[in-house]
Amino acid sequence: EENGHQNKRLKRGAEEEDAEDQSKKSPKRKIVLLMAYSGKGYHGMQRNVGSSQFKTIEDDLVSALVQSGCIPENHGEDMKKMSFQRCARTDKGVSAAGQIVSLKVRLIDDILEKINNHLPSHIRILGLKRVTGGFNSKNKCDARTYSYMLPTFAFAHKDHDVQEEVYRLDKETLDRVNKLLSCYKGTHNFHNFTSQKGPRDPSAKRYIMEMYCGEPFVRENMEFAVIQVKGQSFMMHQIRKMIGLVIAIVKGYAAESILERSWGEEKVDVPKAPGLGLVLERVHFEKYNRRFGNDGLHEPLEWTEEEEKIAVFKEQYIYPTIINTEREEKSMANWLSTLPIHDFNSSAVEMQVNNKNSKNSSDVEGSDGCGDDSD
Repeated sequence: EENGHQNKRLKRGAEEEDAEDQSKKSPKRKIVLLMAYSGKGYHGMQRNVGSSQFKTIEDDLVSALVQSGCIPENHGEDMKKMSFQRCARTDKGVSAAGQIVSLKVRLIDDILEKINNHLPSHIRILGLKRVTGGFNSKNKCDARTYSYMLPTFAFAHKDHDVQEEVYRLDKETLDRVNKLLSCYKGTHNFHNFTSQKGPRDPSAKRYIMEMYCGEPFVRENMEFAVIQVKGQSFMMHQIRKMIGLVIAIVKGYAAESILERSWGEEKVDVPKAPGLGLVLERVHFEKYNRRFGNDGLHEPLEWTEEEEKIAVFKEQYIYPTIINTEREEKSMANWLSTLPIHDFNSSAVEMQVNNKNSKNSSDVEGSDGCGDDSD
């Protein structure tokens, strides 16, 4: 009997050793993971190792990678060991439908299922592809597409008494919104759309490929619309300020000429729309795909097969969060009430005085996008 127990113990120990050996034998490979997440309740994407005070998306991701056996525990503590790189450092509360991270992992069986089993339901890994050994998801990214979902009453003229629930955007106003958004296309000096950049800083110049507002739709009795913007890279708060200025013009607080003025050297007061509603939609790797996508060894970084899963995730986790938070916390309505405080005609000298006064209450969130200023 004793021998029987001993044999069982030996067998169990051997099985555990086999599993450990198998894990060690699994080759480490450079991959990218396609991630979707609802950012509510998180202090952005990027992990602050050693700081448990502010929870980030990467905290949950790294924990799932360790628990699933994809990476050793010490790689979680020092992310450089697995060559980890995110494509975009999204801000506090900002969601993503197509975030990409690159890292080295052990290619275990059923890897996606195992990682997702250790993640909360509002964070999902939707896809995985092998990439070249030197691939870096941030440096190899050519462009980023963001969306911004907002209630359409944001575009109602300031002189009209608006009931938020019953407001509906007319075609004429939508056309005007799109005419203004299209002005951003091309290369402009966006020093007025971020903090800590001077007008002569070369990195303040950014290239915008497209920007438009789609047809409105009704959810929970409130009408919403989604603005899409694709650019090479974005600076801190740039997208929210681009949208904030268009809202100020359409509502009648600022003249259209302020757009041209904002790209000049003069300091212009540009309001920043709320963070709620901003979603990283997708990231683009066109140059990488041309060079490696059809080399017979690597797949192009395109996610057509995953698009349905992305759409389902947005409907289930991202849109309801934005809609419910807007209804409960009224972030857009509260922000709109601050627009009259802005002085859209002030001179540069007046602006400098105002800036000194507001320095103490500066916004210390991350960046809207993922350019050279966000990581």
